[in-house]
Amino acid sequence: QVQRGESGGALVQPGGSLRLSCVFDENISEFFSMAWYRQVLGAQREFLGRIKYDSTTDYADFVSGRFTISIDEAKNTMYLQLNGLKTEDTALYSCNAQRNSGTMWRGGQGTQVTVSS
Repeated sequence: QVQRGESGGALVQPGGSLRLSCVFDENISEFFSMAWYRQVLGAQREFLGRIKYDSTTDYADFVSGRFTISIDEAKNTMYLQLNGLKTEDTALYSCNAQRNSGTMWRGGQGTQVTVSS
């Protein structure tokens, strides 16, 4: 059975890297766009970036080239590569997608990334 949702979070030292995964239980060819977010407890959810049906990507300005979104269509999976991690990147990371119909696919409980020495 496919384990849908987010995974890959861990404790990492500043400057380190992680790759997060978002597994969809639907064919991603049915999605208009897929996105990553993060949220710190007590704060609003932040948009990180998205990838569209045509594989174009756009990111929040503060990402500054440190994060990269990619997809593996054969695995119905979206990835978020996190490089140069900083303590302020500590958050719960989550994913969702917008179907071509306009409705939303929502991930699971998120995956925790903690950046600390």
